[in-house]
Amino acid sequence: MKVPLSRTVALAVPAERAWTLLQDVPGVAACMPGAKITEQVDAAHYKGVVAVKVGPASLSFRGEIEVQDVNAGSRSLRLLAKGTDTTGGSGASMALAARIEARDAASCTLIGSGEVSMSGKAAGFGARMMSTVADQVIGQFAANFAARLQAAPEAAPAAGAPAAAAVQPLGAFGLFWGALKAWLRALFARP
Repeated sequence: MKVPLSRTVALAVPAERAWTLLQDVPGVAACMPGAKITEQVDAAHYKGVVAVKVGPASLSFRGEIEVQDVNAGSRSLRLLAKGTDTTGGSGASMALAARIEARDAASCTLIGSGEVSMSGKAAGFGARMMSTVADQVIGQFAANFAARLQAAPEAAPAAGAPAAAAVQPLGAFGLFWGALKAWLRALFARP
């Protein structure tokens, strides 16, 4: 099962500051609800864990992240993450492309797109449920990314540095509300 991801976020910081944080893989991972980098293998490879709750099930994935391309000229990068559930019953991968576009000297836009692929038990939750969960996770990531940038007005955190402000974990209520809204839309959209 594949779920597309897409998000555009306005940021009230200069583009270069946002670009500095976007290149900091551990810093970016710290903005993702339930994600944590556990090891940096080399400049382009990391190991980490991601925990996510989908409906009544909690899934924990261990995996690897590969930085596939970094283009400072266009302030863009591509990442590929792959992992397996710690019970071995599910697999997941995520291809992500992100870029920072300057709007003016003091603001910019973070534009991200990608695709999450699920296999095994996790795929059994269905595309609609997974799409809702993915949207909630990406929305919380965007809020955490913006909060981390705003927390240090003079400079973004150095690579691997702890966040200056605590990021918000993905709340169960937010997931439940998102799933309920998606279910109601689907229910009333049927002919």
